[in-house]
Amino acid sequence: MIRESAVAGTFYPADPAELSRMVQEYLAHGQPSTVVPKAIIVPHAGYIYSGPIAGSAYRSLLPLRGVVERIVLLGPSHHVAFNGLAASSATSFDSPLGPVPIDQRALQEIADLPQIHTVDEAHQLEHSLEVQIPFLQEALGDFSLLPLVVGNADAETVSEVLERLWGGPETLIVISSDLSHYQPYEVAQQLDSTTSRAIESLDYTAINHEDACGQMPIGGLLHLARKLSLHAETIDLRNSGDTAGDRGRVVGYGAYLFSEQIR
Repeated sequence: MIRESAVAGTFYPADPAELSRMVQEYLAHGQPSTVVPKAIIVPHAGYIYSGPIAGSAYRSLLPLRGVVERIVLLGPSHHVAFNGLAASSATSFDSPLGPVPIDQRALQEIADLPQIHTVDEAHQLEHSLEVQIPFLQEALGDFSLLPLVVGNADAETVSEVLERLWGGPETLIVISSDLSHYQPYEVAQQLDSTTSRAIESLDYTAINHEDACGQMPIGGLLHLARKLSLHAETIDLRNSGDTAGDRGRVVGYGAYLFSEQIR
């Protein structure tokens, strides 16, 4: 079964050539970093709004092309309420740049965990995961994917799943989240700066849903990052008022890298 693209043509171009050009432009203008990440946090709005910020994180993956073989992708649920984490019964996720196979072996690695459920409805319209796939395809080429939509789940519950899937250099963790929503420009800047400091200090208790729609997957990553003594770095922090929107009511976007050692 193929999970069809739900937001191609709205959040990002449906035409493969146009989409590839757009993503490559974001990658070319992303912020340079000397960090080779094990995990990243990236935003998930329409590309004209959050694409430049996402590109800052995805540019750091270019040296990992041919190294990373598996993506563990977590994002919040925007349409369906449920407890735990939702897997998909699909065998691949479609993209204008080509289908991406679901990593069945990785799914089996977590199948016994009580917080894992198969909830196809949670994936059907969910954009938080889908918008990351073209960036991953352009940056990394071929890979398998384990997409998980996070419902009602605390940091420890998500962390347990991530730790089971952590793997080695062949596995990259991607957390999808925007930051503050619909605040005046200056207010959003202050709120998002506070959230970024919490992320850098791995303080998952300091982040609420109002600070980041992906609070729960972020919390799981920060919980595990603290356990593993990872280093977190903010490489881009802007909002829709800086990219393609007015400054009356903006959405915040941050790009963060997590590395197992400081380089």
